[in-house]
Amino acid sequence: MIKIEAFTFNPFMENTYVLHNEEKKAIVIDPGCYEQHERNDLQEFIGDNNLNVEKLLNTHCHIDHVLGNAFIKEKYGVDLYIHEKDLMTLNAIPAYAGNYGFQQYQHSTPDKFMEEGDIIKLGKDKLEVLFVPGHAPGHVAFYCEAQHFIIGGDVLFQRSIGRTDLPGGNFDVLMESIHEKFFTLPDDVTVFCGHGEATTVGEEKAYNPFCAISE
Repeated sequence: MIKIEAFTFNPFMENTYVLHNEEKKAIVIDPGCYEQHERNDLQEFIGDNNLNVEKLLNTHCHIDHVLGNAFIKEKYGVDLYIHEKDLMTLNAIPAYAGNYGFQQYQHSTPDKFMEEGDIIKLGKDKLEVLFVPGHAPGHVAFYCEAQHFIIGGDVLFQRSIGRTDLPGGNFDVLMESIHEKFFTLPDDVTVFCGHGEATTVGEEKAYNPFCAISE
């Protein structure tokens, strides 16, 4: 059974997730840790729980979600997984990182590309990769059917949605991702968002002012 630990890092208040199970296997998703104390917090949790980090996943490659990629790759010797369509997003970061105050940004390169329908294994547990562009061209989400949760990145928030005014963003495509991928999941699926509090598919279908489904 997967347990989820959330950390909120960097000035963008980005949510980093560590998924782990009783086998002591772990996956780090969207490491936004930039400052040393943020890296220490993440490292201490992993160490205190004797976790074996096996993979590093990015839902998408905007700067706030990848600031700790290089640290995690080096510290735990793991591969970085992204969707190939977000490679340009990742590779653009060194040109602008300093403008956001991240002068010490360390770039990382992906080792493997994920696609729609891929299965990410965590011991006996598994996550399905959903391709959900709109906020970013190569955005993916990770759905655990067995436990009814999804790590959704910046697609759907509690009463909000991901912005679409950044390069590669598209409002219509984002709406399609939400309605065809998120809103076709059971209402009780918990959505762990890239920013802010978790929500459920049913709550957002009913009350989200941007994308609710009218009865």
